[in-house]
Amino acid sequence: MLVVLDTAKLRDQILRSQAAVAAALAKVDQSGATVVEAGTTLRRLEDVARRSGGQVPSLSELDGARAAVARAEADQTSARAGVSDARAALSTDQINLGKASIVAPSDGVVLTRSVDPGNAVAASLQAVTLFTVAEDLARLRLWVYVDEADVGAVAVGQDASFTVSAYLARSFPARITRVGLGSTITDNVVTYLTYLDVDNRDLSLRPGMTATATITATQRNGVLLVPNTALRFAPSAVGDAAAAAAAKKGAGPSLLPRMPSNSTRRSAATGASTANAKQVWVLPADGSGVPVAVAVTPGISDGHLTEITAGALQPGQQVITD
Repeated sequence: MLVVLDTAKLRDQILRSQAAVAAALAKVDQSGATVVEAGTTLRRLEDVARRSGGQVPSLSELDGARAAVARAEADQTSARAGVSDARAALSTDQINLGKASIVAPSDGVVLTRSVDPGNAVAASLQAVTLFTVAEDLARLRLWVYVDEADVGAVAVGQDASFTVSAYLARSFPARITRVGLGSTITDNVVTYLTYLDVDNRDLSLRPGMTATATITATQRNGVLLVPNTALRFAPSAVGDAAAAAAAKKGAGPSLLPRMPSNSTRRSAATGASTANAKQVWVLPADGSGVPVAVAVTPGISDGHLTEITAGALQPGQQVITD
């Protein structure tokens, strides 16, 4: 039970409606007696007319008696309709009294309360929020807005994790239960609402918290990984010349890294591969210090490390990063 409204006026209205029903029933009985009386009078006049051969009573008296019977029957019908109307009004008042008590649809926890005892609540066309009730805080739902470039890799059933400001060192597991079809445009950025169900049996999370989520679109185990910065590294022409000169002198090269002109756009949520990178530079084991290019085929990336699916690169080799 959340709210109980003042029911004094409603109960008084029910008493009035009950009295109206009783009055309507009494009127039905009264109209029924009038019908019997008018019918008896008409039959007597008709009997007298038969015995007198039509001399008495007059035709006007007979017509008046017949009209009285018709009026009495009409009054009886109206009285019965009045009973139905009074009972309907009583039923409406009883329904209104039942609505004076607001019950929560299910067991839960009251999150917010917008009214206090004694406040007046006005009826309006727009619904008034009196309470906000959480059905079960042990099961929460996280709303995540996924960018349109990443939504193609997001599907129901995928695992995810998220962090909240209240517990920065803790990662909470979650699972995707719905990927919305309708888009939301904010500052010209198109996103899709995605639901993540969360197990909150320890009640550490609270409704309204802001979270940062990571969705695992694709997972690989036991694979060869290199830093993304190694895939972006490319020695400059000056560095190549210095490396060649140093190799002749037996000294180590001077490497001048540079950034590529067009970097591949990567999305952590989708695990997009660094498709433009085809080689990494490694330091050979002979100690010469001259970098060697090794052709590789990159796979998926988490934004920091990229999978190597093919190539001559071996685990443990030292790669050069920019």
